[in-house]
Amino acid sequence: MSIRVAVRPKLLRWARERSGIDNDVLVHRFPKLQEWERTNTQPTLKQLEQFAKATHTSVGYFFLEEPPVENVPIPDFRTVGNKHIARPSPDLLDMVYICQQRQEWYANYARSLHEETFSFVGSMQLTSRVEAAAEGIRDALEFDLDHRRLMSTWTEALRNFIEQADALGVLVMVSGIVGSNTHRPLNPDEFRGFALSDSYAPLIFINGADTKAAQMFTLAHELAHIWLGESALSDAGPITELTEKTNRIELWCNKVAAELLVPIEALRADYRKEAGLTDELKRLARRFKVSTLVILRRIYDCGGISRAQLWKAYDEELERLRAIPRGSGGDFYNTQIVRTGRRFTSALVGSTLEGQTLHRDAFRLLGFSKLSTFQELGRSLGVA
Repeated sequence: MSIRVAVRPKLLRWARERSGIDNDVLVHRFPKLQEWERTNTQPTLKQLEQFAKATHTSVGYFFLEEPPVENVPIPDFRTVGNKHIARPSPDLLDMVYICQQRQEWYANYARSLHEETFSFVGSMQLTSRVEAAAEGIRDALEFDLDHRRLMSTWTEALRNFIEQADALGVLVMVSGIVGSNTHRPLNPDEFRGFALSDSYAPLIFINGADTKAAQMFTLAHELAHIWLGESALSDAGPITELTEKTNRIELWCNKVAAELLVPIEALRADYRKEAGLTDELKRLARRFKVSTLVILRRIYDCGGISRAQLWKAYDEELERLRAIPRGSGGDFYNTQIVRTGRRFTSALVGSTLEGQTLHRDAFRLLGFSKLSTFQELGRSLGVA
């Protein structure tokens, strides 16, 4: 006989709404869902477990009196229409928790090796001049503008940018899915990235479902958070503070990111006002290896266009960029290294092979469970 479970209907509704999954999809999978929510009948324990898995909800939540209030465990600076976003998705929450676990492991690993803390973490304040802060980050990363201009694509420039941050000591992870679950894509409209500040293990996560050009700005923005020593969840874009009521920290980080990627004096020297705006956007975006949206903002900053022109051109460019198909696929092991970061992954694999970390824990942090996959990943990193 199947065991029926008495679940409050509001908890089922909460889980359904929280999941963000289309109601018809869930009803198709759970035909009696509407009856459960009306208390006409109750799910069996097995059905409840399946429903919990489908909605990415802990089974224990269904035994509460009231739906829990879930908050992102780091400062949340995302806004829509000048208002904070009230309910984070389970995908976002799980991604933050996964990265916190990875950060905790790496911080303990670094302490076990008696490594020194990174002095750049928290080395800036909101009172620091934007130009000086951007220059300080650029110097620390050895972020050479002339070298970047020689790169052929945004993808190459972004990969180089990530490698520079990784070499300095920042754990940079880029993924468009939760862990290794391809059925749980991350939504760039919900968030673009976050920073987890720590003097041993500063970590930046970038939503890989976003465009490559947008990822470039997100990385620069989150680096500014690390230099402030401030953890934060962001959806910042090049003109966020012109459209939304922006927190002081986000405003400063946005300005530093723009100056880091496109120094205003370098743009003034390169910008040809007499040329057509569309042609200049393309030329300067190729030259600085950033999106045309960032270039638009910097042209506005140096007085090259009016605010009305900025809005019109920005909307047109945003629509054009969103229409560009995004690449997919690629080598699994290279993709895995990007998702979990080369610095973190190399340390974890090496520690596991040395017997300092259990394979079980390594598999959990990496998001897979096959020993053969782990061994091949180690070979890809050159540590096996």
